[in-house]
Amino acid sequence: MTILSWLIRAINSVNKLVGHSFSFLAVGIVVVCFWVVVERYLFTTTKLWMQDLYIWLNGAMFTAVAGFALLRDDHVRVDIFYRPASTRWKAIADMVGVIFFLIPFVSVVIIYALPFVQRSWRFMENSANVGGMPGLYVLKSFVLVFAVLVGLQAIAMLSRSILVLGKREDLVPPDYRYNKAE
Repeated sequence: MTILSWLIRAINSVNKLVGHSFSFLAVGIVVVCFWVVVERYLFTTTKLWMQDLYIWLNGAMFTAVAGFALLRDDHVRVDIFYRPASTRWKAIADMVGVIFFLIPFVSVVIIYALPFVQRSWRFMENSANVGGMPGLYVLKSFVLVFAVLVGLQAIAMLSRSILVLGKREDLVPPDYRYNKAE
């Protein structure tokens, strides 16, 4: 059981690090987007690679922080049933959701995205726009990053459920418990 506790802490640490690091891309997105607008309307010119850049930064940020959002419980769920539920019921709901929905979803994303990303790397794919950003293959790789980070967080959720259902909630990190206020 202590191995599960260690696993939860390790996965949460990875997703916290990635989430905090990539959330700063939001500032870059705003700055680049602002500059594209200024260039277009004040100087009547534009650089296509900059238009690609803020869209690519947005894609990289949102795919990289998905595991962090899952860690923070920021994804959409039916709160009218989940929020008032007991800790045990939440653990069962999470376990069912992870086993029957989240892990199969992540598996399908990896299975279908891997050849897509490999092909992009093989051709060193660039933007389809003339004058656009080089290195589209790097951005496409974030689909796999998304799947891996969400998959890891699914393992942490499953581990938490196992600890709670095994009456070892004391091993769940305090910031990852179901009822943090208690």
